[in-house]
Amino acid sequence: MNDAKASRLDEIVASHSGREGPLLPILHDVQAEFGCVDDDAKRTIAKALNLSRAEVHGVVSFYHDFKAEPAHHPVLKLCRAEACKARGVEALVAGAEAAAKGRVEIETIYCLGLCSVGPNAMVGKQVHARLDAPKLAALIEEMA
Repeated sequence: MNDAKASRLDEIVASHSGREGPLLPILHDVQAEFGCVDDDAKRTIAKALNLSRAEVHGVVSFYHDFKAEPAHHPVLKLCRAEACKARGVEALVAGAEAAAKGRVEIETIYCLGLCSVGPNAMVGKQVHARLDAPKLAALIEEMA
């Protein structure tokens, strides 16, 4: 791990000092900053929180949002839960994959909590609702 990354990781951990239950907020910040929670980050976090690396790894591997390495392309998270299925998301999948053409990763997730306005997708922290084929293709083109 380079010095700049180590320093930034220490800053993230320190920003949560004194907080009750800091592990998840730290992991989210690390994921947002570096695009992943790698082994070096797990080791640093475990040491700072007086946890074992296995405990930190268990949390990281349990939640699908945490990645071991950064994505190679922008990521679009497409909701494929029951409500979005009922609103037609499955008919959009093939077109979305074709529009992505390997330039955008399409990740399946289950429920963004906006069931009444599905199909939904999330890019970063922004949620896009009421998607149809043209809107989804345009969103993917913006990302590519």
